[in-house]
Amino acid sequence: MRAFLPLAFFLLAACTEGSVSRIDSRTFLIESGGIPGGSEAPNRRLAERVCPSGYRVMDKTVHQGTPDRARDAPGTFTNWTIRCL
Repeated sequence: MRAFLPLAFFLLAACTEGSVSRIDSRTFLIESGGIPGGSEAPNRRLAERVCPSGYRVMDKTVHQGTPDRARDAPGTFTNWTIRCL
């Protein structure tokens, strides 16, 4: 049981990680998981991973519920469209 607890924490942390989709050669869409309080830290981490030399946020949408807005889910979801510098 003790070995299962750290694994559960890692799996929970992976669920809040966002996803990155390529739109153009230097443009990406970042969709975050639901985060209580609406923190944008996962988006910043993913943007820095995709664009190590820097990025600019082109568009930002914030909403409650799931990303497809089909059902209620706890947390605030943020979607960024970024362009690498």
